[in-house]
Parts: sequence; structure tokens; C-alpha cells
Amino acid sequence: MNRNVNLLEGKIFPALTSLALPIMLTALVQMAYSLTDMIWIGRLSAGAVAAVGASSMFGWLSRGMGIVASMGGQVLVAQKLGAGDQKEAVSFARLAIQMGVFFSVLFGFFTVFFNRPLIGFFRLNAASVVADARIYLIITCGLVIFSVLNQILTGLLTAMGNSRTPFLVNAAGMTLNILLDPLLIFGAGPVPAMGVSGAAVATVGSQAFVFLLFVLSIRREPVIFSKISLLRKPDSHRIRVLVRIGLPSALQNMAFSAISMYIARMIAGWGDAAVAVQKVGSQIESISWMTADGFSAAVNAFVAQNFGSGNRSRIRQGYRISMAVVTVWGIFCTLVLFLLPGPIFQFFIPDATVLPMGIQYLKILSLSQLFMCVEITTAGAFSGLGKTLPPSLVGILFTSARIPAATVLMSTSLGLNGIWWSITVSSILKGVLLFLWFLLFERSFFGSERQKRTLRSCR
Repeated sequence: MNRNVNLLEGKIFPALTSLALPIMLTALVQMAYSLTDMIWIGRLSAGAVAAVGASSMFGWLSRGMGIVASMGGQVLVAQKLGAGDQKEAVSFARLAIQMGVFFSVLFGFFTVFFNRPLIGFFRLNAASVVADARIYLIITCGLVIFSVLNQILTGLLTAMGNSRTPFLVNAAGMTLNILLDPLLIFGAGPVPAMGVSGAAVATVGSQAFVFLLFVLSIRREPVIFSKISLLRKPDSHRIRVLVRIGLPSALQNMAFSAISMYIARMIAGWGDAAVAVQKVGSQIESISWMTADGFSAAVNAFVAQNFGSGNRSRIRQGYRISMAVVTVWGIFCTLVLFLLPGPIFQFFIPDATVLPMGIQYLKILSLSQLFMCVEITTAGAFSGLGKTLPPSLVGILFTSARIPAATVLMSTSLGLNGIWWSITVSSILKGVLLFLWFLLFERSFFGSERQKRTLRSCR
């Protein structure tokens, strides 16, 4: 059965939602990996949560490196398929996978051999927290190849209009993770209690299972994957093209990860409980941004295919429909986080001493949810056109501004809340600026297309 959604013809809203809904569900499933860890690890201690939170930031960094391959591969494969050039689509898909393997192996060796100074960067307070963070880092980042390849395969299938397969295989992986987490963390019968290391093994085991399911699902796919030979030497020209598109997004993601790590170091100065609040709070908040990120991936594939086919008016209509959907979602997330912060946070860390900090985090961050959704979706539209530089510039500039802003604000009466306000304000500014930039770019880009058509008709 063909699971690819036709993005080039027919009504736009059903096509976008058919592609976007499984992607959003996949994003929620991937988020559930981390949330499942947090639910069970939170039963250990706030220190255990802080350990996982610190080491998980290097996982974000690894995904940033993988974006060079996943973003470049997704955009180029979608554009080539839209243009009817299947041979080039296969070549870029093969290159994306080859680059993913190279980057993930290199990053895995680096984190394993330098785990001590990497975790030492956060200046965690308790020796037990440092030890847990190091072992979690070694396991999850040492075997990050499964996570990176799953990310790339998800992007390539999405470029083809197939978002159901990534959802199904990731849902199966989440189910396995849910079963393994309590078993390996707390032990049962002959299985010893492994604590934080058990959560890491459960996560990596689930990611490996997802990769296996991906391989089984795509091995006979007739358009792209059955024609890929990974042993072929990469072409230098295609490498440059893919890197040109994927690198700005990767730099933005890695900058975000690096800045988040520095801010986490600032947060650690307020104690391990503050680190736990930031980790759990960001996981809760990720319900909104990962869902928007999933819709952004659908917009990316939709825009890229229609760009390849030369259908400019369909791109404009698709972007407007997408913005209407994420606006509703962003407002909903704002209301939920602002009105119900206590019950939501307490579900993850049932510690009365930590709860007030968690409530403040969610209330402050709730104000930026709509703007964050707008930024992420607009970035997907830019990327589908092959213009990854504008969202990257906006993202890097205003995310970097969080460090001086947090330094100033936390020295006032706001204290720790000053850090949360620096994140919220920067997210609002990013959403507004990128949206306005796209409107200006759209007017210039599509205006020039209309002028070209007018000139051709006059000849």
C-alpha cells in the first residue's frame, strides 16, 4: 500500500494535515522517550533528574550535528522528487545516510573519551550526580548512531510524503521504552536495579529497536531506498550542495544546544533542584515545540516538493493554512501551561520543595508558546525553499542574547526567574521577526515570479 501523501495536487489542508498529523504524533512519541525517563527517574531523586538533564544536552548537540544530513537530505530529496528527478533524489538520500553515520560515530567516540570534562562543564554539586551524569552520557551519546539515523530516515520518508511509517516505528519504540524503563531503573526478579544507567540502556535499546524496524520497513521501498548503495563514494559537488542547505540549520541547533548548556551551568549555581526544574520544565514545554516542529517538517516537505515542481501559488496557500493551525495550537499550549502549572509539574517531580520553582517556570514560559510555534513553522517554510540562512541567523542571534539577558535579570529581584524571562522574551522576538521576514521575502520572491510570467506572456 502506498503511504505517500500527494503534496503536489489536490486540496492543501487535507494534504498538509495527512502528512503533519503522523509527524506531530511522532514528535510526541520521541518526546515521550524523555518524559518516560523523567517520570521514573523523578521517583529516584531530584539529583538523578539533574544528572540526566545535564548529560541529555549533549544528546541535543548530537542531533544538531545530524541536522546537516537530515535537513539537507530532506529538502533536496523533496525538491528533486517534485521536479521528477528520481536519480538525484536517490543520490542525495544516500549521501545523507553516509554523512549521518560518519558524524554519529565521530561524536560517539568524542563523548566517550572526554566524558569527564564534558560533564565537569556544568559544575554539578553532588559527586553522585556527577557520576550518574557521566554514565548516562557514555551510554546514550556513545551509541548515538541509532538516534541520528532514525532522525535522517524520518526526514527522508517525510520528503517522500510518507509520515506514517516513522510514526508507527517510533510508537513501537516508545512502547518498548515504557516497558524497559521501570524494569531497568528499579529492577525486578533477576534484573538488578540500575538507576540512571538503566534509563540510558532503555533509551538506547529502544532507539536501536526503532532503527531495526526502519530497516525492515524500507528495504523494499521502490522509489528511493531499494536503489541506495551505501558503499558508493560520495560526490564532492553533492556534498557541497547538501552542506550548504543543512549547515545553517545545524549551526543554529548546535548553537542552541551550546547556549542551553551554558545557561544550565548558570542554573546549577542555584542548586541541583533548579537544574531538575529546568530539565522537567523543558520536557513539559516540549509538548508544544515538538508538535510545532513536526508540523514544520510537513511544511518543509510540502514547500520543497512544490518548489521543485514550480508551483509557487500553492506554496503561499500552504504557508497560510499552516500558520492558522499552529496559531490555534500555540494559544492552547499557552493556556494549559499558564492555568495548570502545578498539577502538570507535580506529576513528574512529587517534591513539595521543588514545586514552587516548577510552577514559576511553566507560567513564565507559557507566554512564549505561540511565538515559538510561529518561529518553528516559518523556519520550515524557509527551509523548504532551500533558504535555511534566515531562520538560522534569527535563531542564533536571539538565542545568544539569552546569556547576557539572563546574567542581568537574575542579578535583580527576579533571581532564578530572570533566567526563565530571558528565554521567554527571546522566543517572542524570534517568532515576530522571522514571521515578518518571511512576509517580506514572500512578497519579493513571488512578486518577481509574477513579473517573469508577465514578461513571458508579453513576448
